[in-house]
Amino acid sequence: MLPIVGIGAGLVSALLFAVVITGSPLAILLYSAAPLPIFIAALGWNHRAGLVATAAGAIAGMIALSFAAGLNYALIVALPAWWIAYLALLARHDGTGGAEWYPLGHLLVWIAAIAALTTVGSALVMTTDYDTYRTVIARVIENLLSEMVRSRLIALPADVKVSELALTLAPAVPVGIGASFVTTIVANLWLAAKAVQVSGRLPRPWPFIPATTVPRQALILLGLAMAIGTLGGFIGVAGAAMTGALLAAFMFSGLATIHDLTRGKAWRGPALISVYLALVIMQALLTPLLSLAGIVDSLLGRRKAPPTVPPMPNA
Repeated sequence: MLPIVGIGAGLVSALLFAVVITGSPLAILLYSAAPLPIFIAALGWNHRAGLVATAAGAIAGMIALSFAAGLNYALIVALPAWWIAYLALLARHDGTGGAEWYPLGHLLVWIAAIAALTTVGSALVMTTDYDTYRTVIARVIENLLSEMVRSRLIALPADVKVSELALTLAPAVPVGIGASFVTTIVANLWLAAKAVQVSGRLPRPWPFIPATTVPRQALILLGLAMAIGTLGGFIGVAGAAMTGALLAAFMFSGLATIHDLTRGKAWRGPALISVYLALVIMQALLTPLLSLAGIVDSLLGRRKAPPTVPPMPNA
């Protein structure tokens, strides 16, 4: 059963990965869901099913597309999903018959690291020459800005050239890409875990998500990433990507803080709806505020999970 599930999940995941070559908006959405089958296989059957899915998807990609495509799929999509699922199911005995499961805050740091590596890996797949990479990114930004100006969505001062502005903004792009990868991975992990939980195959109890807090040590990592992001070349890309990824991790911690602080309040529902609507409508404004809330929460370290210790699974 396990090999069949793994092979099926890998083939579906590889198909979702491959459709991105069509370039349509729907294809990009499907590509974002490529880790989902790997997560489901690894969470619902165990990490070995995830490894089988990784191998099956990589081989399918090598046969259907090219060796490089299959390798990219394994390194950028499948192996990161397998590793995150493996960590999510890690538990250790606490000496009283209970279990201590891998903390969600630590898992967020791992997701941020993987998102940063994925960002750099995607850039290197595009080109190994940094100047070429920056030129391509600047051209994409220039085309986007030009279209927004033509559509009168934005207005630029007369003395500002779109091409120069695009070159100025290009180094910041990895920050946004790293953050978006974190959001994509978290969304896929949550959907997979929820689906597996509904099916009754999730080995661990559903975690108390409002208690999620990023470990304080991640603040040191954020400072290092910001410093490295000021350097040139792909080293700077890695630093910028890690900065964006960690800020996204702190954003999720900030959301968890709001969920935690509003528990039991009569106005909880309207407050949460307002926060999520604002996050969609005013993302550029609210995201930094949520990240700041997550950073403050990590500094204070006052929130803790409920004192319930779930049992270890029989395995």
